[in-house]
Amino acid sequence: MKKTLTIGIAGGTGSGKSTVAAIVRDQFKRDAAILRCDDYYKAQHELTLEERCKVNYDHPDSIDFPLMIEHVKTLQQGNAVMCPIYDFTVHDRSSETKRIEPGRVLIIDGILVLAVPELRELLDIKIYVDTDADVRILRRIRRDVRQRGRTLDSVIDQYITTVKPMHDAYVEPSKRYADLIIPEGGRNTVAMDLLRSCVKSHLE
Repeated sequence: MKKTLTIGIAGGTGSGKSTVAAIVRDQFKRDAAILRCDDYYKAQHELTLEERCKVNYDHPDSIDFPLMIEHVKTLQQGNAVMCPIYDFTVHDRSSETKRIEPGRVLIIDGILVLAVPELRELLDIKIYVDTDADVRILRRIRRDVRQRGRTLDSVIDQYITTVKPMHDAYVEPSKRYADLIIPEGGRNTVAMDLLRSCVKSHLE
């Protein structure tokens, strides 16, 4: 197996990171694997649901980056990993896991991907998806209400108290580490064509 091409995709909540990751994965299918930071939120079995609801999930300390970095290195070496599964409806890690097979392309998706030096050092291509804040918050509201069972008030309160402050403190500053900044994510056909060409060149 050739060296795994590792692509990190960062950006604010609702920016379109996952869409960019899915486009690359679908283009190269079994040659591509995806790890998502959202799957690596720390287990919080010892906390009550009320206490878990108050955790700052946009701070780097909320994610088990040591485990994620270990899994990235394992996949880069051509070995499968058992990725945790996070249950957003109860704010806790599930007892189940999912097997992630290695690929010649490894995509890492998450708001803090470029903010953690140890993870950033493992990336061959660093991408930041840059989307206007008003678009991002509307996308987040729609996702959290429809998919994660949240109320509108809870989504807005979380955005004001933790999401936006952490974006300003950690996510936005990490943009300076990006090799490629993609405005509007997957809708930016020129940038996506450039990214596809880079990945295709590696595979060939």
